Amino acid sequence: MHLNVGLQQQQKQIMTLSPRMIQSMEILQLPIMALQERVEQELEENVVLEEATAEADDEEIDDDLQQMIAEARAADPEEKELVVDTDHNNEADFERLLEISSDWPEDNVTSGSRPSLNRVEEESDRQHDTMANTAARPQSLHEYLLEQFAFFNCDEEIRAFGEYLIQNLDHNGRLPSSLAEIVQVYGKPVGRRAVEAAQRGEPLEVVRNLSMEGAGEALRLIQKLDPPGVGARDVKECLLLQLTPETPYRDVLVTLISSHLEDLAKNRLPVIQRKTGFDIETIKAAHEQMLKLEPLPGRGFEVRPVQAVTPELSVEQDDEGRYVVRLEEEHVPQLRISRRYQELLRNNPDPKTREYIKKKIESARWLIESIEQRYSTLKKVAQAIVDRQRAFLDNGPQHIVPLKMQQIADDVGVHVTTVSRAVDDKWIQTPRGLFPLKQFFGGGTTTAAGDEVAWDIIRLKLKELIDNEDKRDPLSDEALMDKMAEAGYRLARRTVTKYRKAMGIPSSRERREY
Repeated sequence: MHLNVGLQQQQKQIMTLSPRMIQSMEILQLPIMALQERVEQELEENVVLEEATAEADDEEIDDDLQQMIAEARAADPEEKELVVDTDHNNEADFERLLEISSDWPEDNVTSGSRPSLNRVEEESDRQHDTMANTAARPQSLHEYLLEQFAFFNCDEEIRAFGEYLIQNLDHNGRLPSSLAEIVQVYGKPVGRRAVEAAQRGEPLEVVRNLSMEGAGEALRLIQKLDPPGVGARDVKECLLLQLTPETPYRDVLVTLISSHLEDLAKNRLPVIQRKTGFDIETIKAAHEQMLKLEPLPGRGFEVRPVQAVTPELSVEQDDEGRYVVRLEEEHVPQLRISRRYQELLRNNPDPKTREYIKKKIESARWLIESIEQRYSTLKKVAQAIVDRQRAFLDNGPQHIVPLKMQQIADDVGVHVTTVSRAVDDKWIQTPRGLFPLKQFFGGGTTTAAGDEVAWDIIRLKLKELIDNEDKRDPLSDEALMDKMAEAGYRLARRTVTKYRKAMGIPSSRERREY
């Protein structure tokens, strides 16, 4: 093996991206609410930025001041170029943002950066209104069970273990481990002292002890609590706990739940009939009753925050019938550069103060121009999408056409990664409803007539065929393939199966009604 050391010349095409361009890409990708937070943060951190109002003065910077800032920027050693390999379509741009941010100068804290008294009062009022309109935290499952468990009269050992069991139930109200395993863990000391003693090889003193009979009694008490089914160790036990003497078909349900859950899931009713002797009608009636039971009794206590969707764009039809995209700019404050600091830059003789203000003004201009560029790019991309999806807006989802991001990039004259960032987590209000911009992109197939059809239309047609089938003799995937071919959509059987499963539609055997 020979190792040679030498100099080589290599020609390679690369793109240099400045921090300013990186910031523009970051601003473009931000959703509307994140952009609003970013702007509010910049208003707090950059003293020369302020909200533009109807009574505000002209925020344009005159030519002399622009020249001063340009000279400062040219002499600023902190302004560096970022080199990005274009072989990967600049996909690593945002990962390199953290590296760039470390090169930017930190803000100096001065008395001029403190917010005014009026602004502090406005912020306090806004926070107070937010707290006043925030719903109180609802009671959790564990709190609800502990509240009920306190009313039982039982030994202190059983009460302590019962409370321990409740605290260890999962969010669905089930025991995550066997009762014996929980008792074993419960009977051992925990915490830092126990770990240190184990490391020293000292015997661990049992601080709590409970028999299996006492543990079983605590579990039986928990299983009497509301909601029915809590404290179960599996689905079968959970469903059986919810049966009462008044439950219709109780004896049949006990048999079905104990021994035939899998057969019910696979809709193998004749198999159950043969094994149990119950007639089909009785099995169907009991199954209907079982569907009223709750296999996950604790999920009613899960509170998932509702994600508010704010459309950043809207579509309206003008007098000529063309769909026109409009930006909803009221969600983000309009920004301007403070006149006060412009005058201070001209008249202040202190070089450090002038240099500080120059950097702040340049940073503010970057942000304002990035936001304006974001609005321009987003509107152009959205308008190009709307122009290509006019059939969808006119006639509904069944007329959406296949669309690729590269097509929009060619229409707008930008790179495809710019389109990807522009549509990421952006929503548009249309006459057909509220949609994410990404929903308008997707592949498709070619019909027998040679027309391109989007996959969404294929799925809608497939669902229509299944909804209208004879449930006593449902269509197999192969039969669905033939029906789709008759409608002009040529698909492979495996493609039909893939889309059926993606829509959560069971197989023909499981869809059959007896």
